[in-house]
Amino acid sequence: MHENAPHIPTEVYLGFLGRTIDIHWNYHAMLMFFVWIVLVPICVTVMRFHKPPPSEKGLQRDVSLWHREWWFFSVHKYGLLFAMFLAVSGTCVALVVSGGFSQSTHSYLGMMTVLMGVGQVISSQMRGTRGGKYREGSDINDPKTWQGDQYSRTPKRRLFEAYHKTSGYFTILVAFGAVGSGLMQYNMPILTLVFFLFVFIGLAAWVIYEFKGRSYDGYRVAHGYGLEHPYNKEREFL
Repeated sequence: MHENAPHIPTEVYLGFLGRTIDIHWNYHAMLMFFVWIVLVPICVTVMRFHKPPPSEKGLQRDVSLWHREWWFFSVHKYGLLFAMFLAVSGTCVALVVSGGFSQSTHSYLGMMTVLMGVGQVISSQMRGTRGGKYREGSDINDPKTWQGDQYSRTPKRRLFEAYHKTSGYFTILVAFGAVGSGLMQYNMPILTLVFFLFVFIGLAAWVIYEFKGRSYDGYRVAHGYGLEHPYNKEREFL
């Protein structure tokens, strides 16, 4: 091993237990692999490619875990919340048993990934209200009842989408680096092989989805494809 390589402890003394325990880094590796290479990409893929096709009136009921037409959003939201719970928990345990931040490449990438993931959860609270001409509770003859951050494309909504979507993809990119550097640091050949298999399977799946035109526009899915809707009208000639 290189003399400047970070020391990877194999055991840790826990004062509150009054004993020394072995550290099983393979569990940490498998947990983070599941979170960032399996669970998070699935949640993003479902949100991007499994929305229902745009219709005349869009999705009229509001977003809810109990409304089946919003299942893609529920998978994305609650799946990623669960993923971040696991990621933060795994990171905290790693910091405790390793005695702090190791300053390795893996540690920097891993910490950046988790912090950006937490940022995604925080930014998701900034999406604003939905609105919509055909949404349940709106009066089709009263435009005042249609207003909402998403429907009216307010600056708040535009900023949310610009950050949340772009930063989300970048977080996955950093996560791949974190997992890859971790597998280089702690030799697990089978998991490394599976890592590359999942990456290329994911790439192939996205190419097929795009080829089939499954990346439906979220605004048209939610509110309908008519040109009377503000954002559709804005993009009429795009």
